[in-house]
Amino acid sequence: MQIGNCRLNREHNILTRAELGRALSSACYLRGVFRLRSGAVSSEYFDKYRFESNPELLYQVALGLNGLLPDEVEGLAGLELGGVPVATVLSQITQLPLFFVRKVAKEYGTCRIVEGGEVRGRRIVVVEDVITSGGQVVKSSRELRGLGAEIIQVLCVVDREIGGAEALIKEGLELKPLYRLSDLIGYEADETV
Repeated sequence: MQIGNCRLNREHNILTRAELGRALSSACYLRGVFRLRSGAVSSEYFDKYRFESNPELLYQVALGLNGLLPDEVEGLAGLELGGVPVATVLSQITQLPLFFVRKVAKEYGTCRIVEGGEVRGRRIVVVEDVITSGGQVVKSSRELRGLGAEIIQVLCVVDREIGGAEALIKEGLELKPLYRLSDLIGYEADETV
């Protein structure tokens, strides 16, 4: 299956969960020597920008996330930076209003931390690309709640399974990942058999 240079008819070529998992693994799961943000060195790396920069793969990811949305959702909150492209495409598919959540309020113009309209009284799903520690999701969810939003769920494309889900539970947030990193590693292993 090739996604990179082909134009698929989005009406008729929706990837199965396994096909999407294999495509994500193939595009994003890298082996080598990588220095992580923490300073540690790893022999494995999930490069999320490889799916976020691929229009067809990003569209397929958004279709998968659409199936995880609760019925009562009234808006999507895309977190800066990685959650924004994912939430934007998901908003296009669902026609739900989209709010952009900055890491820090800008110091000019409207000086807002949340852009795109008022969140007060809305049932919001927070959208992130990859959950690692969950720290930014917790911080952004607190900001949204402080502005009067009700966070009904957190969606992510990949849960790295290193404490993020537990941090969200402590904050009273329900995480729904499209995949766990172990799922994608399993798909990568399937391709080498």
